[in-house]
Amino acid sequence: MVDLHHHLLPGLDDGSPDLATSIAMARQAADDGITHVVATPHASSRYSFDPDIISARLNALRAALAAESIALTLGSGCDFHLSYDNIQDALTHPAKYTINAKTYLLVELPDFGFAPTLGEAFYEFQLAGMTPILTHPERNPTLQRTPDVLADWLRNGLLTQITTSSLLGKMGKEAERMAHKLLADRWVHFLSTDAHNLTSRPPLMRAASELVAHKYGAAYAYRLCTENPLAVFEGRPLGEQDEPLHLNDEFEQAGQKSWLQRLFTR
Repeated sequence: MVDLHHHLLPGLDDGSPDLATSIAMARQAADDGITHVVATPHASSRYSFDPDIISARLNALRAALAAESIALTLGSGCDFHLSYDNIQDALTHPAKYTINAKTYLLVELPDFGFAPTLGEAFYEFQLAGMTPILTHPERNPTLQRTPDVLADWLRNGLLTQITTSSLLGKMGKEAERMAHKLLADRWVHFLSTDAHNLTSRPPLMRAASELVAHKYGAAYAYRLCTENPLAVFEGRPLGEQDEPLHLNDEFEQAGQKSWLQRLFTR
């Protein structure tokens, strides 16, 4: 399994506080069946994002894991907060923030409220050669109340990642409910841990992967936990995806064509 969202690097944000904890988290992840981890420190007004420091911490952790014989392939990325300054910097320096300096970018919404023009920022990312992946939409109170906003973003090419803990009911009932709704409708492309520590937010995927396989099919679970995130890790296009359900309901009810239908009937 491949974990795209993991606060593994020590002393950079509210994730691992030190190298010993990072090693323990890496061992826990490997024991759970995770083979690849993208270290994603926050890039926000609270936590500065310095590529040189991140590279040094990543190399030190790789050496420590090799010394401990922990078989985990590490990559780099960030938990990108959608502030004006961040967006402008990413548009100017796309590879600074993307996963393994390739094409995919993890983006995080504000906890409460967001600009109605945010979809335009996602479009600008795409024009700059980046594919945005929205992290944990199931945990966002605004999207919980207005899922039609998410539907609009998905129709225009946004990808989504939900958190393993949400699926297992450890992020609250509303997050759990929405996570299962998104999975049932095939609106999810990645399952990741968003790990911060060894206990309350651990780097574990297997239980959530098995739950997805049981409720929504083994092929879908494999796609979310291995096939899709490995493509992101390597900077490749995603393969064929399940057809999302109910994504174009309001268009169909109004007698309009979805953007996919318009594209293939030109």
